[in-house]
Amino acid sequence: MNWKLIFQLSLFGLAMAIATVYWIPSSIEPIFWLAIFVLCAYFIAKNCSDKFFLHGFMVSIFNCIWITAAHIVFYNTYIAGHTKEASMMASMPMPNHPRLMMLVMGPVIGAMFGLVLGLFAFIASKIVKKNMVKQGSA
Repeated sequence: MNWKLIFQLSLFGLAMAIATVYWIPSSIEPIFWLAIFVLCAYFIAKNCSDKFFLHGFMVSIFNCIWITAAHIVFYNTYIAGHTKEASMMASMPMPNHPRLMMLVMGPVIGAMFGLVLGLFAFIASKIVKKNMVKQGSA
């Protein structure tokens, strides 16, 4: 596993965590995530020799840590700009403990998106040419 690459790619998640708290509304957030997933899949395919799906999955797990932490720490600012999410949380279990709900749901959502990014990385591995030089060739 290329843990350095996984951590570096997860910094996109840290950037999105902060950006979604302050600037990016939920209506356009999926566009940013799609671009990030495509970039991550490309870099995984380009820089890894195997376990592409697992690399993508782990990037999303790291992302969910960044995002969950930022949304919990900056909860009041986040929720002020995301009224749709606030109303959704009010109708879910633990409506009086939204931070705890985020803490529980963050890894679940991270794992679901991990399946998507893992699939993107696997598909990209079939398309992208590697940077690596094959041993034994002149």
